[in-house]
Amino acid sequence: MGTYPAYTVAAAHVAPVFLDLEATVEKACSVIEEAARNGARLVAFPEAYIPAFPVWSALRAPIHNHDLFKRLAANAVRVPGPEVARISASARNSGIFVSIGINEGTEASVGCIWNANLLIGEDGSILNHHRKLVPTFFEKLIWANGDGAGLRVSETPLGRIGALICGENTNPLARFTLMAQGEQVHISTYPPSWPTKDPKEGGNYDLAAAIRVRAGAHSFEAKCFNIVASGFMDKPMLDALADLDKDAGRILDNSPRGVSMVIGPDAETVGDVISDSEGILYADIDLDACVEPKQFHDVVGSYNRFDIFKLTVDRSENRPVMFAAEDISRETGASRESYPEDPKPSSILEITG
Repeated sequence: MGTYPAYTVAAAHVAPVFLDLEATVEKACSVIEEAARNGARLVAFPEAYIPAFPVWSALRAPIHNHDLFKRLAANAVRVPGPEVARISASARNSGIFVSIGINEGTEASVGCIWNANLLIGEDGSILNHHRKLVPTFFEKLIWANGDGAGLRVSETPLGRIGALICGENTNPLARFTLMAQGEQVHISTYPPSWPTKDPKEGGNYDLAAAIRVRAGAHSFEAKCFNIVASGFMDKPMLDALADLDKDAGRILDNSPRGVSMVIGPDAETVGDVISDSEGILYADIDLDACVEPKQFHDVVGSYNRFDIFKLTVDRSENRPVMFAAEDISRETGASRESYPEDPKPSSILEITG
């Protein structure tokens, strides 16, 4: 008989130390320790938290943003690397699971950056490493396409945990891939703001409303809990961005902010919601609540027709070069940079029922 744990989760609605890798990692470790002291078993950080979400790409033309891109690349995180080791040690010392968004760099290129998310266990091990499949809108000026290697749900003492980054939570097939692996706890990460128009023109993208729709839809369809962690812009970050252009500060001041919350399997909010202030949001969840709704609509079980619908997911890692003489033995689901390519062209997950 399965067990359904109940515990406290935390969404870190916090700002980075803008474009400062070391200081942001130090702040992340402090937040991890604080969340653990307050009884949380899992803490989720926002999208691209380390060292910042590149919102400047929405504020002025790319020909003016080369210096910011170089600063971001210089402060990108390597996986594995010393910064990840520090965060993993903090998780281990505090006995807490950590989901954290990073700008990930690579030894293969000085200018390639991925929008990535790490799930770290309470023992400090990396349980999953996911790169955002497709950067959204102006994000394409910054990030490379990810791959399917991180479309995994991790089996943990807290249940089966999965995560998607921002707009991926609008991708039905990515979401279904996690649902079909028995996901019980979903983590959704978002930026602090996502300007799409000058507010003077009206009709700007309502990030908070979009988050609520996506989070509620996934929770309701998967019958899972959804921890939503959005970023926050503190005054130093706002001031730095406002200095970019005469209109940048006004646009940011009048653009909708992100929102952090926890959603239950009935699509209802569990506990408080946080948007306009920095802080850590706590909520108590009980995975027993995921079971009963499966009787009504279990889209990865009795409420589907797998004889009609079939999904195949390619989990192979995208690499610029493969050296045939390398030792091809590897473990599954750990670091991309520390292991060579799979011996087969791809690792296929077939969801057929």
